[in-house]
Amino acid sequence: MSTPPEIRVAVGVIRRTDGQVLLAQRPAGKAMAGYWEFPGGKIEPGETPRDALARELHEELLIDIGNAQPWITRTFHYPHAIARLELFRVTEWQGEPHGRENQQLSWQDPCRITIEPLLPANHDIMNALRLPLIYAITQAGKLGAEIFMERLQVALHNDVRLVQIREKDMDATTLHRFAGDVVTLCHAHGARVLINSDTGLARGTGADGVHLQTAQFIDVDTAPVTGMMWAASCHNREELLHAARLGADFAVLSPVLPTRSHPGAPVIGWQGFAEAVSDLPMPVYALGGMQTGLLDTALAHNAHGIAMLSGIW
Repeated sequence: MSTPPEIRVAVGVIRRTDGQVLLAQRPAGKAMAGYWEFPGGKIEPGETPRDALARELHEELLIDIGNAQPWITRTFHYPHAIARLELFRVTEWQGEPHGRENQQLSWQDPCRITIEPLLPANHDIMNALRLPLIYAITQAGKLGAEIFMERLQVALHNDVRLVQIREKDMDATTLHRFAGDVVTLCHAHGARVLINSDTGLARGTGADGVHLQTAQFIDVDTAPVTGMMWAASCHNREELLHAARLGADFAVLSPVLPTRSHPGAPVIGWQGFAEAVSDLPMPVYALGGMQTGLLDTALAHNAHGIAMLSGIW
């Protein structure tokens, strides 16, 4: 059996300020007609992915894109072709989208999709879209558990929706109780929780997943965690590529900027970050010296968002 041809496709995740994204239904006469997908199209020879996206979105939707940042790249095997999807997050455009090829359009909340069927490649993309821009890491050891829980309550009211419990100095009993309290509070606000390093604790407290340190996944050849979300701590492109091969839901790359805890330590820098995360299939958060005011800078350098310790509390 011959191998299907590989095609490169520029894809636009067009997102409104309310968080909804635009999906288009493939019209009659096209392969997999009736399926819903993110708009975009083939990258022609000699064309940059962004130029292809701009051309396709103008041809298909009659819009002209402004801010469009590279996000993730996913490869999916269809019976008729191998599609390499180079995705951009589009947050600025001119014009009101119209289906110029008689395709139906629908604005959808990634957390509550009401249309079907989606193209198979888009299920994992939707999961990635459900990750928020801020990844908050606990600091109860520094602040004290009682004060931390008060600040967590405030953060959740301010729409923090992804939290990592990372408390290396807590004894096992205290950590189990603390983790249970954090999970309960976060779940009450619709936020997800990952436990640093300890899969058993994550399962035992009802957390949503586990955040693994580099040493926990770098020497294995199969997924180190099954049945729950898992994230990877990485420090260079090689570690990111390995985490991607193992199917990590997302990764954190650090240190991007200098930190108070490690003054004078080597840092990746924004350009190094952008190069390290280019063309990866999973979202990557920037960590190290992060503050909320750096979010736009992170997005402009291909980050999914920023991970913060003291900066968020």
